[in-house]
Amino acid sequence: MQNNDELARAIGTDKLQKLDFRLGAFGAAVPLLFFIIWAITTSVLQLSSEIGLVLGAVFGITLGLFFSKSKWADYAQGLFDGLAQPIGVVAMVAWFYAGMFAQVLQVGGLVEGLVWVGNVTGFTGGWFVGLTFILAAVFSTAVGTGYGTTVAFATLMYPAGVATGADPTILFAAILAGAVFGDNLAPVSDTTIVSATTQDADVPGVVRSRFKYAIAAAIPALILFVILGGGGSIEQQANIESATNPAGLVMLIPFAIVLILALSGHHIITSLTWGIIAAVITIAIFPVGALSDIIRFNPESDNVVEGALINGITGYLNMAILILLIVASAHLLRLGGTMEAITTSLVKWIKDSVRRAEFAIWGIVALLNSAITINTAAEIAAAPFVREIGEKYKIHSYRRANMLDAVTSALGYIFPWGAPVLLGWSTISMMTETYDWLPVVAPTSVFPFVFQGWFLVIIMLVAALTSWGLRYQGKNGEELKEMPKE
Repeated sequence: MQNNDELARAIGTDKLQKLDFRLGAFGAAVPLLFFIIWAITTSVLQLSSEIGLVLGAVFGITLGLFFSKSKWADYAQGLFDGLAQPIGVVAMVAWFYAGMFAQVLQVGGLVEGLVWVGNVTGFTGGWFVGLTFILAAVFSTAVGTGYGTTVAFATLMYPAGVATGADPTILFAAILAGAVFGDNLAPVSDTTIVSATTQDADVPGVVRSRFKYAIAAAIPALILFVILGGGGSIEQQANIESATNPAGLVMLIPFAIVLILALSGHHIITSLTWGIIAAVITIAIFPVGALSDIIRFNPESDNVVEGALINGITGYLNMAILILLIVASAHLLRLGGTMEAITTSLVKWIKDSVRRAEFAIWGIVALLNSAITINTAAEIAAAPFVREIGEKYKIHSYRRANMLDAVTSALGYIFPWGAPVLLGWSTISMMTETYDWLPVVAPTSVFPFVFQGWFLVIIMLVAALTSWGLRYQGKNGEELKEMPKE
Protein backbone atom coordinates (compact mmCIF):
# COMPACT_ATOMS: atom_id res chain seq x y z
CA MET A 1 0.00 0.00 0.00
CA GLN A 2 1.29 3.49 -0.86
CA ASN A 3 2.33 5.81 1.95
CA ASN A 4 0.81 9.29 2.20
CA ASP A 5 3.61 11.05 0.25
CA GLU A 6 3.48 8.55 -2.58
CA LEU A 7 -0.32 8.74 -2.71
CA ALA A 8 -0.26 12.55 -2.77
CA ARG A 9 2.20 12.58 -5.65
CA ALA A 10 0.18 9.95 -7.49
CA ILE A 11 -2.94 12.14 -7.48
CA GLY A 12 -0.97 15.30 -8.26
CA THR A 13 -1.42 17.14 -4.93
CA ASP A 14 2.28 17.06 -4.11
CA LYS A 15 5.38 17.20 -6.24
CA LEU A 16 8.86 15.88 -5.76
CA GLN A 17 11.26 18.59 -4.57
CA LYS A 18 14.67 16.94 -4.77
CA LEU A 19 16.58 14.03 -6.32
CA ASP A 20 20.05 12.72 -5.52
CA PHE A 21 22.36 11.66 -8.35
CA ARG A 22 25.69 9.89 -8.66
CA LEU A 23 28.31 12.50 -9.66
CA GLY A 24 26.08 15.10 -8.03
CA ALA A 25 24.99 18.04 -10.15
CA PHE A 26 26.66 16.58 -13.25
CA GLY A 27 24.71 13.34 -12.90
CA ALA A 28 21.44 15.30 -12.96
CA ALA A 29 22.50 16.89 -16.25
CA VAL A 30 23.12 13.52 -17.98
CA PRO A 31 19.66 13.19 -19.62
CA LEU A 32 19.84 16.64 -21.21
CA LEU A 33 23.54 16.41 -22.10
CA PHE A 34 22.99 13.05 -23.82
CA PHE A 35 20.15 14.53 -25.89
CA ILE A 36 22.27 17.53 -26.93
CA ILE A 37 25.17 15.29 -28.00
CA TRP A 38 22.74 13.00 -29.84
CA ALA A 39 21.06 15.94 -31.62
CA ILE A 40 24.36 17.49 -32.75
CA THR A 41 25.90 14.18 -33.84
CA THR A 42 22.92 13.02 -35.89
CA SER A 43 22.59 16.45 -37.46
CA VAL A 44 26.28 16.62 -38.44
CA LEU A 45 26.04 13.12 -39.91
CA GLN A 46 22.86 14.21 -41.75
CA LEU A 47 20.90 11.49 -39.99
CA SER A 48 18.44 13.76 -38.18
CA SER A 49 14.76 12.98 -38.01
CA GLU A 50 12.04 14.04 -35.62
CA ILE A 51 11.37 10.57 -34.31
CA GLY A 52 15.13 10.01 -34.05
CA LEU A 53 15.40 13.06 -31.80
CA VAL A 54 12.53 11.76 -29.69
CA LEU A 55 14.43 8.48 -29.33
CA GLY A 56 17.55 10.40 -28.28
CA ALA A 57 15.58 12.20 -25.57
CA VAL A 58 14.16 8.87 -24.36
CA PHE A 59 17.65 7.33 -24.31
CA GLY A 60 18.93 10.28 -22.26
CA ILE A 61 16.13 10.02 -19.72
CA THR A 62 16.65 6.25 -19.45
CA LEU A 63 20.38 6.74 -18.94
CA GLY A 64 19.59 9.16 -16.13
CA LEU A 65 17.95 6.32 -14.21
CA PHE A 66 21.33 4.67 -13.72
CA PHE A 67 22.77 7.89 -12.28
CA SER A 68 19.92 8.31 -9.80
CA LYS A 69 20.77 7.57 -6.17
CA SER A 70 17.16 8.25 -5.24
CA LYS A 71 14.61 5.51 -5.73
CA TRP A 72 13.79 4.91 -9.36
CA ALA A 73 10.13 5.46 -8.49
CA ASP A 74 11.04 8.98 -7.30
CA TYR A 75 13.06 9.57 -10.48
CA ALA A 76 10.04 8.51 -12.53
CA GLN A 77 7.80 10.81 -10.50
CA GLY A 78 10.17 13.70 -11.09
CA LEU A 79 10.01 12.92 -14.80
CA PHE A 80 6.20 12.92 -14.76
CA ASP A 81 6.14 16.20 -12.81
CA GLY A 82 8.32 17.69 -15.55
CA LEU A 83 6.08 16.36 -18.31
CA ALA A 84 3.07 17.98 -16.64
CA GLN A 85 4.53 21.50 -16.58
CA PRO A 86 2.22 23.99 -18.35
CA ILE A 87 5.01 25.54 -20.43
CA GLY A 88 5.32 22.48 -22.66
CA VAL A 89 1.58 22.07 -23.13
CA VAL A 90 1.09 25.76 -23.98
CA ALA A 91 3.77 25.56 -26.66
CA MET A 92 2.18 22.45 -28.17
CA VAL A 93 -1.28 24.01 -28.49
CA ALA A 94 0.18 27.18 -30.02
CA TRP A 95 2.02 25.06 -32.62
CA PHE A 96 -1.14 23.20 -33.57
CA TYR A 97 -3.16 26.38 -34.13
CA ALA A 98 -0.33 28.14 -35.96
CA GLY A 99 0.20 25.03 -38.07
CA MET A 100 -3.48 24.80 -39.04
CA PHE A 101 -3.59 28.52 -39.89
CA ALA A 102 -0.47 28.38 -42.06
CA GLN A 103 -1.65 25.24 -43.87
CA VAL A 104 -5.02 26.83 -44.72
CA LEU A 105 -3.26 29.95 -46.04
CA GLN A 106 -1.13 27.67 -48.19
CA VAL A 107 -4.27 26.00 -49.62
CA GLY A 108 -5.45 29.48 -50.61
CA GLY A 109 -2.26 30.05 -52.60
CA LEU A 110 -0.57 32.69 -50.42
CA VAL A 111 2.86 31.21 -51.18
CA GLU A 112 2.31 31.60 -54.93
CA GLY A 113 0.99 35.12 -54.34
CA LEU A 114 4.11 36.11 -52.41
CA VAL A 115 6.31 34.69 -55.18
CA TRP A 116 4.39 36.83 -57.68
CA VAL A 117 4.94 39.97 -55.57
CA GLY A 118 8.67 39.27 -55.29
CA ASN A 119 8.98 38.68 -59.01
CA VAL A 120 7.02 41.80 -60.04
CA THR A 121 8.57 44.21 -57.54
CA GLY A 122 12.14 42.91 -57.81
CA PHE A 123 12.19 41.90 -54.15
CA THR A 124 14.00 38.68 -54.91
CA GLY A 125 17.10 37.04 -53.49
CA GLY A 126 18.61 39.08 -50.66
CA TRP A 127 15.87 41.71 -50.79
CA PHE A 128 13.25 39.02 -50.23
CA VAL A 129 15.26 37.68 -47.27
CA GLY A 130 15.40 41.19 -45.77
CA LEU A 131 11.65 41.59 -46.28
CA THR A 132 11.07 38.22 -44.65
CA PHE A 133 13.05 39.31 -41.59
CA ILE A 134 11.03 42.52 -41.27
CA LEU A 135 7.67 40.79 -41.72
CA ALA A 136 8.58 37.99 -39.30
CA ALA A 137 9.67 40.61 -36.74
CA VAL A 138 6.39 42.52 -37.13
CA PHE A 139 4.27 39.36 -37.04
CA SER A 140 6.01 37.92 -33.97
CA THR A 141 5.79 41.28 -32.18
CA ALA A 142 2.06 41.39 -32.91
CA VAL A 143 1.11 37.82 -32.04
CA GLY A 144 3.67 37.33 -29.27
CA THR A 145 4.84 33.86 -30.27
CA GLY A 146 8.16 33.22 -31.95
CA TYR A 147 7.28 29.55 -32.30
CA GLY A 148 4.06 30.35 -34.15
CA THR A 149 5.97 32.80 -36.35
CA THR A 150 8.53 30.12 -37.19
CA VAL A 151 5.76 27.71 -38.23
CA ALA A 152 3.85 30.26 -40.32
CA PHE A 153 6.86 31.74 -42.11
CA ALA A 154 8.59 28.41 -42.74
CA THR A 155 5.34 27.31 -44.36
CA LEU A 156 4.74 30.46 -46.42
CA MET A 157 7.81 32.67 -46.85
CA TYR A 158 10.44 29.94 -47.06
CA PRO A 159 9.17 28.26 -50.26
CA ALA A 160 8.32 31.67 -51.73
CA GLY A 161 11.81 32.99 -51.01
CA VAL A 162 13.59 29.92 -52.36
CA ALA A 163 11.51 30.19 -55.53
CA THR A 164 12.69 33.78 -56.01
CA GLY A 165 16.38 33.03 -55.66
CA ALA A 166 17.00 33.44 -51.93
CA ASP A 167 19.73 31.46 -50.23
CA PRO A 168 17.83 28.76 -48.28
CA THR A 169 20.10 28.85 -45.22
CA ILE A 170 20.06 32.63 -44.86
CA LEU A 171 16.30 32.70 -45.49
CA PHE A 172 15.68 30.15 -42.73
CA ALA A 173 17.95 32.18 -40.44
CA ALA A 174 15.98 35.36 -41.24
CA ILE A 175 12.75 33.66 -40.18
CA LEU A 176 14.31 32.60 -36.88
CA ALA A 177 15.83 36.07 -36.41
CA GLY A 178 12.46 37.74 -36.92
CA ALA A 179 10.98 35.38 -34.35
CA VAL A 180 13.75 36.42 -31.93
CA PHE A 181 12.85 40.10 -32.38
CA GLY A 182 9.18 39.63 -31.53
CA ASP A 183 9.73 37.11 -28.77
CA ASN A 184 12.00 39.64 -27.08
CA LEU A 185 9.93 42.78 -27.66
CA ALA A 186 6.25 41.78 -27.89
CA PRO A 187 4.22 42.97 -24.87
CA VAL A 188 2.10 39.80 -25.12
CA SER A 189 5.06 37.42 -25.50
CA ASP A 190 5.33 34.80 -22.77
CA THR A 191 9.03 35.59 -22.34
CA THR A 192 8.29 39.31 -21.96
CA ILE A 193 5.60 38.65 -19.36
CA VAL A 194 7.73 36.12 -17.44
CA SER A 195 10.80 38.38 -17.44
CA ALA A 196 8.76 41.34 -16.16
CA THR A 197 6.67 39.57 -13.52
CA THR A 198 9.54 37.53 -12.08
CA GLN A 199 11.59 40.70 -11.62
CA ASP A 200 8.63 42.66 -10.19
CA ALA A 201 8.53 45.07 -13.15
CA ASP A 202 5.67 46.42 -15.27
CA VAL A 203 5.43 45.11 -18.84
CA PRO A 204 5.08 48.52 -20.64
CA GLY A 205 8.12 49.90 -18.85
CA VAL A 206 10.16 46.80 -19.63
CA VAL A 207 9.24 46.96 -23.34
CA ARG A 208 10.15 50.66 -23.57
CA SER A 209 13.49 50.11 -21.85
CA ARG A 210 14.53 47.18 -24.07
CA PHE A 211 13.56 48.73 -27.41
CA LYS A 212 17.03 50.26 -27.90
CA TYR A 213 18.71 46.87 -27.53
CA ALA A 214 16.34 45.18 -30.01
CA ILE A 215 16.80 47.89 -32.65
CA ALA A 216 20.58 47.99 -32.16
CA ALA A 217 20.64 44.30 -33.06
CA ALA A 218 18.02 44.48 -35.84
CA ILE A 219 19.67 47.14 -38.03
CA PRO A 220 22.96 45.30 -38.71
CA ALA A 221 21.03 42.00 -38.92
CA LEU A 222 18.80 43.40 -41.68
CA ILE A 223 21.80 44.69 -43.63
CA LEU A 224 23.54 41.31 -43.46
CA PHE A 225 20.39 39.45 -44.53
CA VAL A 226 20.06 41.66 -47.62
CA ILE A 227 23.75 41.31 -48.50
CA LEU A 228 24.05 37.56 -47.90
CA GLY A 229 20.51 36.47 -48.74
CA GLY A 230 20.87 36.04 -52.52
CA GLY A 231 22.58 33.29 -54.44
CA GLY A 232 19.86 30.65 -54.77
CA SER A 233 20.63 28.04 -57.41
CA ILE A 234 19.40 28.25 -61.00
CA GLU A 235 17.26 25.17 -60.40
CA GLN A 236 15.50 26.90 -57.52
CA GLN A 237 14.93 30.12 -59.46
CA ALA A 238 13.49 28.12 -62.35
CA ASN A 239 10.49 27.35 -60.17
CA ILE A 240 9.31 31.00 -60.26
CA GLU A 241 7.02 30.58 -63.25
CA SER A 242 5.30 27.46 -61.89
CA ALA A 243 4.91 28.97 -58.41
CA THR A 244 3.45 32.37 -59.41
CA ASN A 245 -0.20 33.31 -58.97
CA PRO A 246 -1.35 36.77 -57.78
CA ALA A 247 -4.82 35.46 -56.86
CA GLY A 248 -3.39 33.96 -53.67
CA LEU A 249 -2.75 37.43 -52.26
CA VAL A 250 -6.39 37.52 -51.16
CA MET A 251 -5.25 35.29 -48.30
CA LEU A 252 -3.51 38.32 -46.80
CA ILE A 253 -6.98 39.24 -45.47
CA PRO A 254 -7.06 36.53 -42.77
CA PHE A 255 -3.34 37.15 -42.16
CA ALA A 256 -4.15 40.81 -41.46
CA ILE A 257 -7.06 39.82 -39.21
CA VAL A 258 -4.71 37.79 -37.00
CA LEU A 259 -2.31 40.74 -36.78
CA ILE A 260 -5.06 43.22 -35.89
CA LEU A 261 -6.57 40.98 -33.24
CA ALA A 262 -3.19 40.22 -31.69
CA LEU A 263 -2.22 43.91 -31.63
CA SER A 264 -5.58 44.64 -29.99
CA GLY A 265 -4.59 42.44 -27.08
CA HIS A 266 -6.43 39.22 -27.91
CA HIS A 267 -4.87 35.89 -26.93
CA ILE A 268 -2.88 34.15 -29.65
CA ILE A 269 -5.31 31.19 -29.68
CA THR A 270 -8.23 33.58 -30.12
CA SER A 271 -6.45 35.48 -32.89
CA LEU A 272 -5.47 32.32 -34.76
CA THR A 273 -8.94 30.81 -34.40
CA TRP A 274 -10.53 33.82 -36.08
CA GLY A 275 -7.74 33.75 -38.65
CA ILE A 276 -8.53 30.13 -39.53
CA ILE A 277 -12.26 30.89 -39.78
CA ALA A 278 -11.58 33.94 -41.98
CA ALA A 279 -9.24 31.90 -44.20
CA VAL A 280 -11.84 29.18 -44.74
CA ILE A 281 -14.51 31.80 -45.59
CA THR A 282 -12.10 33.53 -48.00
CA ILE A 283 -11.40 30.27 -49.83
CA ALA A 284 -15.15 29.58 -49.99
CA ILE A 285 -15.87 33.01 -51.51
CA PHE A 286 -12.91 33.42 -53.85
CA PRO A 287 -11.75 30.75 -56.35
CA VAL A 288 -8.28 30.35 -54.83
CA GLY A 289 -8.54 26.85 -53.40
CA ALA A 290 -10.82 23.92 -52.71
CA LEU A 291 -12.63 23.45 -49.42
CA SER A 292 -11.93 19.73 -49.74
CA ASP A 293 -8.24 20.56 -49.37
CA ILE A 294 -8.98 22.05 -45.95
CA ILE A 295 -10.72 18.97 -44.55
CA ARG A 296 -12.07 15.81 -46.14
CA PHE A 297 -12.95 12.29 -45.09
CA ASN A 298 -11.35 9.44 -47.03
CA PRO A 299 -12.33 5.96 -45.79
CA GLU A 300 -9.66 4.41 -48.01
CA SER A 301 -6.88 6.38 -46.31
CA ASP A 302 -5.06 5.13 -43.23
CA ASN A 303 -5.78 8.47 -41.53
CA VAL A 304 -9.43 8.71 -42.72
CA VAL A 305 -9.38 12.49 -42.05
CA GLU A 306 -7.20 14.47 -44.47
CA GLY A 307 -6.53 18.07 -45.46
CA ALA A 308 -4.82 21.23 -44.25
CA LEU A 309 -6.31 21.26 -40.75
CA ILE A 310 -5.20 17.73 -39.96
CA ASN A 311 -1.79 18.37 -41.55
CA GLY A 312 -1.36 21.39 -39.29
CA ILE A 313 -1.71 19.12 -36.28
CA THR A 314 -0.13 15.83 -37.33
CA GLY A 315 2.89 17.64 -38.74
CA TYR A 316 3.90 18.60 -35.19
CA LEU A 317 2.97 15.55 -33.13
CA ASN A 318 6.56 14.27 -32.97
CA MET A 319 7.80 17.75 -32.08
CA ALA A 320 5.13 18.00 -29.37
CA ILE A 321 6.40 14.77 -27.81
CA LEU A 322 9.98 16.03 -28.09
CA ILE A 323 9.31 19.33 -26.33
CA LEU A 324 7.63 17.53 -23.43
CA LEU A 325 10.65 15.24 -23.03
CA ILE A 326 13.08 18.19 -23.15
CA VAL A 327 11.08 20.13 -20.56
CA ALA A 328 11.00 17.01 -18.36
CA SER A 329 14.79 16.58 -18.69
CA ALA A 330 15.26 20.21 -17.68
CA HIS A 331 13.04 19.61 -14.64
CA LEU A 332 15.29 16.71 -13.60
CA LEU A 333 18.21 19.13 -13.92
CA ARG A 334 16.58 21.42 -11.38
CA LEU A 335 15.61 18.59 -9.00
CA GLY A 336 19.21 17.35 -9.04
CA GLY A 337 20.61 20.72 -7.95
CA THR A 338 22.61 21.45 -11.11
CA MET A 339 21.31 25.01 -11.43
CA GLU A 340 21.80 25.73 -7.74
CA ALA A 341 25.40 24.50 -7.89
CA ILE A 342 26.20 26.75 -10.83
CA THR A 343 24.63 29.80 -9.18
CA THR A 344 26.42 29.24 -5.88
CA SER A 345 29.78 29.14 -7.66
CA LEU A 346 29.04 32.35 -9.53
CA VAL A 347 27.97 34.25 -6.41
CA LYS A 348 31.28 33.40 -4.75
CA TRP A 349 33.11 34.80 -7.78
CA ILE A 350 31.12 38.06 -7.95
CA LYS A 351 32.10 39.42 -4.52
CA ASP A 352 31.35 43.20 -4.54
CA SER A 353 31.57 43.95 -8.27
CA VAL A 354 28.39 45.14 -10.03
CA ARG A 355 29.95 44.38 -13.41
CA ARG A 356 30.73 40.86 -12.31
CA ALA A 357 27.17 40.59 -11.02
CA GLU A 358 25.77 41.57 -14.42
CA PHE A 359 28.20 39.28 -16.22
CA ALA A 360 27.11 36.48 -13.88
CA ILE A 361 23.46 37.19 -14.72
CA TRP A 362 24.31 37.08 -18.43
CA GLY A 363 26.25 33.85 -17.91
CA ILE A 364 23.54 32.10 -15.88
CA VAL A 365 20.85 32.90 -18.44
CA ALA A 366 23.09 31.88 -21.35
CA LEU A 367 24.11 28.62 -19.70
CA LEU A 368 20.59 27.58 -18.79
CA ASN A 369 19.33 28.40 -22.28
CA SER A 370 22.10 26.36 -23.88
CA ALA A 371 20.98 23.39 -21.80
CA ILE A 372 17.21 23.70 -21.54
CA THR A 373 16.62 25.02 -25.13
CA ILE A 374 12.93 25.88 -24.46
CA ASN A 375 13.27 29.62 -23.95
CA THR A 376 10.39 30.24 -21.54
CA ALA A 377 11.30 27.19 -19.44
CA ALA A 378 14.92 28.36 -19.31
CA GLU A 379 13.78 31.85 -18.36
CA ILE A 380 11.61 30.54 -15.53
CA ALA A 381 14.57 28.51 -14.26
CA ALA A 382 16.96 31.48 -14.39
CA ALA A 383 14.59 34.14 -13.04
CA PRO A 384 15.04 33.49 -9.28
CA PHE A 385 18.83 33.63 -9.60
CA VAL A 386 18.68 36.83 -11.67
CA ARG A 387 16.41 38.46 -9.13
CA GLU A 388 18.51 37.37 -6.13
CA ILE A 389 21.77 38.67 -7.61
CA GLY A 390 20.15 41.81 -9.07
CA GLU A 391 18.43 42.84 -5.85
CA LYS A 392 21.61 42.30 -3.86
CA TYR A 393 23.42 44.85 -6.03
CA LYS A 394 20.33 47.12 -6.43
CA ILE A 395 20.17 46.61 -10.21
CA HIS A 396 16.88 48.01 -11.53
CA SER A 397 14.09 45.56 -12.25
CA TYR A 398 13.88 46.75 -15.90
CA ARG A 399 17.56 46.03 -16.39
CA ARG A 400 17.27 42.59 -14.82
CA ALA A 401 14.23 41.77 -16.96
CA ASN A 402 16.05 42.91 -20.10
CA MET A 403 19.12 40.82 -19.35
CA LEU A 404 16.92 37.83 -18.65
CA ASP A 405 14.69 38.17 -21.71
CA ALA A 406 17.16 39.31 -24.37
CA VAL A 407 19.61 36.47 -23.83
CA THR A 408 16.78 33.95 -23.46
CA SER A 409 14.98 35.06 -26.63
CA ALA A 410 18.22 35.12 -28.59
CA LEU A 411 19.78 31.79 -27.65
CA GLY A 412 16.47 29.97 -27.82
CA TYR A 413 16.53 30.38 -31.61
CA ILE A 414 20.22 29.75 -32.24
CA PHE A 415 21.36 26.36 -30.95
CA PRO A 416 20.86 23.46 -33.40
CA TRP A 417 19.26 21.38 -30.64
CA GLY A 418 16.90 24.21 -29.65
CA ALA A 419 13.15 23.68 -29.98
CA PRO A 420 12.46 26.61 -32.39
CA VAL A 421 15.27 25.58 -34.75
CA LEU A 422 14.06 21.98 -34.76
CA LEU A 423 10.50 23.22 -35.22
CA GLY A 424 11.45 25.25 -38.29
CA TRP A 425 13.47 22.37 -39.70
CA SER A 426 10.51 20.05 -39.13
CA THR A 427 8.15 22.47 -40.88
CA ILE A 428 10.43 22.84 -43.90
CA SER A 429 10.85 19.07 -44.11
CA MET A 430 7.08 18.71 -44.12
CA MET A 431 6.77 21.31 -46.91
CA THR A 432 8.81 19.14 -49.27
CA GLU A 433 5.72 16.98 -49.66
CA THR A 434 4.07 19.94 -51.40
CA TYR A 435 7.14 21.41 -53.11
CA ASP A 436 9.47 18.58 -54.06
CA TRP A 437 12.11 21.06 -55.25
CA LEU A 438 12.39 22.66 -51.80
CA PRO A 439 15.79 22.22 -50.10
CA VAL A 440 15.89 21.33 -46.40
CA VAL A 441 18.42 23.26 -44.30
CA ALA A 442 20.07 21.31 -41.46
CA PRO A 443 19.88 22.87 -37.96
CA THR A 444 23.69 22.79 -37.75
CA SER A 445 23.93 24.89 -40.92
CA VAL A 446 21.60 27.72 -39.91
CA PHE A 447 22.76 28.63 -36.39
CA PRO A 448 25.73 30.91 -37.35
CA PHE A 449 23.40 33.16 -39.38
CA VAL A 450 20.63 33.95 -36.90
CA PHE A 451 22.03 37.48 -36.76
CA GLN A 452 19.35 39.09 -34.57
CA GLY A 453 20.02 36.47 -31.93
CA TRP A 454 23.80 36.70 -32.03
CA PHE A 455 23.83 40.51 -32.04
CA LEU A 456 21.39 40.62 -29.13
CA VAL A 457 23.56 38.24 -27.09
CA ILE A 458 26.68 40.29 -27.87
CA ILE A 459 24.96 43.61 -27.13
CA MET A 460 23.82 42.40 -23.72
CA LEU A 461 27.31 41.06 -22.98
CA VAL A 462 28.83 44.42 -23.87
CA ALA A 463 26.17 46.16 -21.77
CA ALA A 464 27.10 43.96 -18.80
CA LEU A 465 30.85 44.49 -19.18
CA THR A 466 30.67 48.26 -19.83
CA SER A 467 27.58 49.11 -17.73
CA TRP A 468 25.92 50.63 -20.83
CA GLY A 469 22.30 51.32 -19.91
CA LEU A 470 22.81 50.25 -16.28
CA ARG A 471 20.26 51.73 -13.89
CA TYR A 472 19.87 51.14 -10.18
CA GLN A 473 16.65 50.69 -8.23
CA GLY A 474 15.50 53.68 -6.22
CA LYS A 475 13.51 53.52 -3.01
CA ASN A 476 10.22 53.95 -4.88
CA GLY A 477 11.24 51.93 -7.93
CA GLU A 478 12.67 54.86 -9.88
CA GLU A 479 15.69 54.43 -12.18
CA LEU A 480 18.95 55.90 -10.84
CA LYS A 481 22.32 56.30 -12.52
CA GLU A 482 24.19 55.91 -9.25
CA MET A 483 23.80 53.10 -6.73
CA PRO A 484 21.63 54.37 -3.85
CA LYS A 485 23.14 54.49 -0.42
CA GLU A 486 21.80 52.23 2.30
